[in-house]
Amino acid sequence: MVVGCGLGADAEYVASLGFGTTGFDISGTAIRLARQRFPGSTVRYVVADLLNYPQAWLRAYDLVVEIITVQALPDPPRRQAIANVSRLVGPGGTLLAIAAVHDGNTPPTTLPPWPLRRAEIEAFGADGLSPTRIEITAVPGEPDEHRWLAEFRRLAPGQPIT
Repeated sequence: MVVGCGLGADAEYVASLGFGTTGFDISGTAIRLARQRFPGSTVRYVVADLLNYPQAWLRAYDLVVEIITVQALPDPPRRQAIANVSRLVGPGGTLLAIAAVHDGNTPPTTLPPWPLRRAEIEAFGADGLSPTRIEITAVPGEPDEHRWLAEFRRLAPGQPIT
């Protein structure tokens, strides 16, 4: 599942790795353009709202990818969006979250994007997900820009904690 898939680049990449992939976005225009950009794609593109997606999606995905989507949301509803992303991850599944870093020196702004603080990136670890990696990385070619790279996992029933 690719959250906030926009024009489809990330969803297409995930599909190229061999995953059966669904990408969703609240923008019907973005979904239409993604389908046009990638005719014949195996990705299932869906118009859906992260704050109110189908119940069938709960804990249904082996891999959930969230790249710079929740940072476009103010709080509220940012906290709910983070929780809803986490609820997509199925038993034994992985969540990969990437977002801009709020470093404490980031000047306040009324316009998005709003970089995530450490507590916000850690909040993806709710609902039974455990962090396996949370790090800050530099953006290639932009040494002054940094991103959170966070990975979380949900244990499958009977899976030992390692």
